[in-house]
Amino acid sequence: MIVPTLLPRDANKALNDNPANAYYHISTSASDWLWAAFSFISLCFLLMTALAMTRPKGKRTFHHIGMMVLITTSLAYFSMASDLGATPVVTEFGGNHYTRQIWYVRYIQWFITFPLLLTELLLVTGVTLSDILMTVFAAITLVITGLVGASVPSTYKWGYYTFGCVAMIFIWWNLLAYAPRRTFVEEGALKKGYVFSSCYLSFVLITYPICWACSEGANVITPTSEMIWYGILDIIAGPLFLFSFLYFMRNVEYQSFGLSSGKYTDVNACAVHPKEAEAEGH
Repeated sequence: MIVPTLLPRDANKALNDNPANAYYHISTSASDWLWAAFSFISLCFLLMTALAMTRPKGKRTFHHIGMMVLITTSLAYFSMASDLGATPVVTEFGGNHYTRQIWYVRYIQWFITFPLLLTELLLVTGVTLSDILMTVFAAITLVITGLVGASVPSTYKWGYYTFGCVAMIFIWWNLLAYAPRRTFVEEGALKKGYVFSSCYLSFVLITYPICWACSEGANVITPTSEMIWYGILDIIAGPLFLFSFLYFMRNVEYQSFGLSSGKYTDVNACAVHPKEAEAEGH
């Protein structure tokens, strides 16, 4: 007599509910890993939100940027763990009749989060707004060329890969060579924190093109291995980077950045409104 089990053999039914749409696709173990990453990143978002609430109003810019990065990443990982947000693309290697899952939802995530991470980092430096915008533009170029290259089934994808690498070199130059030479509002702990954070992010950044070349590019590793690799990188470049950056910022005077918001509601930080001054006889 066969006794039925109380639990299904595989508790994760995402791939059954949302069947794979390509020959090379993620496995259930990859989905399990993505659910775990989603849970961790979501927990970090809740922690970042709690930390932001402990800050006075008008002094939450860096925490709010971190919240935007983490909630966007959480949504992307929820989609990928559910086996949603991918499109089949014919692989250049492994036979022309084979298709591989290309996760456009991941590139949407990077399109939002990567410029935000660079903005958060460069706001503490003395670089001009135009320099920050150019760096953000390079980040957007890097993500878009990665998406277009991954969607191209022919060898022309490596042309987009090259354009992306040029954009990445420009970002490195701004982070590691140009920005450190600018004047910092606090030359001590703040500058040391920036140097560490910029080197940290730049080192992680170089590993993304390597993963792309092995997965979407040359089809050397499976989509499951791709998910594990990218997932580790996104955790290192996302929540771990953000919390370490905020740790370096903990003792810096926020007013020195001139980023206070809600200036007309902060009576201690703003002048009397002109209409109020006229009514009071000033």
